[in-house]
Amino acid sequence: MIIRRNKERKNANINFRFNLLTVLIYIIGIILIIRLFSLQIVHGAEYREQSNTRLTRESTLEAARGDILDRTGATLVTSDAQFSLEMYKTKVDDNELNISILNMINVLEKYGVSYPDSFPISINPFNFTISDEQLSEWKEDNDLDENISAEQAFYKFVDKYEITNTTNIEEIRKILAIRYQISIEGYSSTKSITIADNIPREAVAEFSESSDKFAGINISTKPVREYTSGTLAAHILGYASQISSEEYATRKDTYSQNDIIGKNGIEYVFEEYLKGKNGTRQIDMAVDGTTTAEYISEEAIAGSDIVLTIDANLQRVTEEALAANIQKISSGGFGQRFDTNAGACVVMNVNTGEILAMASYPTYNPADFVGRY
Repeated sequence: MIIRRNKERKNANINFRFNLLTVLIYIIGIILIIRLFSLQIVHGAEYREQSNTRLTRESTLEAARGDILDRTGATLVTSDAQFSLEMYKTKVDDNELNISILNMINVLEKYGVSYPDSFPISINPFNFTISDEQLSEWKEDNDLDENISAEQAFYKFVDKYEITNTTNIEEIRKILAIRYQISIEGYSSTKSITIADNIPREAVAEFSESSDKFAGINISTKPVREYTSGTLAAHILGYASQISSEEYATRKDTYSQNDIIGKNGIEYVFEEYLKGKNGTRQIDMAVDGTTTAEYISEEAIAGSDIVLTIDANLQRVTEEALAANIQKISSGGFGQRFDTNAGACVVMNVNTGEILAMASYPTYNPADFVGRY
C-alpha cells in the first residue's frame, strides 16, 4: 500500500514538471512570435529602410613603430602621422558623384595637394598626351574609333560619366581625371582608391567638417617613419620601408601588404620589438557616402622603443672628424696623397664595452628610402 502511494506521488511530480515545462515553452514561443511580429510587421518597413541606407566597413588602424633613442634619450628615429584621402564606392548617382569629386578637388587644390591624373587628353587646345602607339591601343581598349579626334574623345568620356553638373571645361577635365582613375584602379564599398597622400591637417579639418559634400571619402591616418637627425648614425639605424612581395610571402600571418618593415641596421635587427600591432576601426555610412558613425573596435598598439648605447653628440663629432680626415688624406693634407674615399671608426667605452659612436663614410639619408620597396 505504501509502495503504491509513493508511485502515485512520483507520477504526480513528473506530471507537474512536464506540465510546467510545457507552459514555459508555450510562453517563450508566444514571446518570440510577438517579437517577430513587431520586427517584421509593425517596424518592418522602418528597419528595411535603415538597412538599405547603411553601409558598414572596417579599416585598419596602423600602429606606430617604436622610437629609436640614444643613451641620453634623444630621439633619433620616430613616427609621424600622415593623412591620406581615400574614396569608397557609394550608391549615389553619377551627378552626385561628379559634384562630390569637384568639391573634393577644390579643397585639394586650395591646399596645394596633388591628385592622380592619367587621363590622356589635355584641353585648351585639345590634344592627346600619349604616343601614337599607346594612343592606338588606348582607343581600342576604350572602344573608340581609330580616327576620332582628341576633342571628340574628350566628350565621349563626358557623356560616359554623365558630367552635367558644370559647363566649365576646366572643371570637367578635373572630374574626368578622377573618374578615369577610378575606372582604371576600381573601387567598391569595401575597397578604396587613394586620391591623395600627405594632406595637411587644415584640409583634413575641412573634409571632416563638411563630410556631407564629399560622397564616400575617408581620411586614413598612417604612421610614417621620420629620421630626425638626417644622415646621423645612418649605418647604425638602417631604415624601414614598405614590405616587398618576397618579404610578405613569408610573413602573411603578421604583416599586411601595406606594412613597413625594417630593411637593415637597428630597424631590421629589432623589427619584432619596433613593430606594433594594428587595430581596427568600424565606419558606418549612409547610402550617399556620408559617415554616420565611427568607432574603434580594436585599439592599435604602438611598438616598443629601443635605447642605444650611442651618444648622438659624440656620434656627430666622430662622423665629422672621419669625413674631414678622409678628405684630407685624399687631398694630400698629411704630406702624401692617397686615393681614399671610404672609412670607418668606432668609439668604445673600454671599461664596459659599450659602443658610444660608430661612424662609416660615405653615408646616406635613411629618409630617402621611406615609402620605397
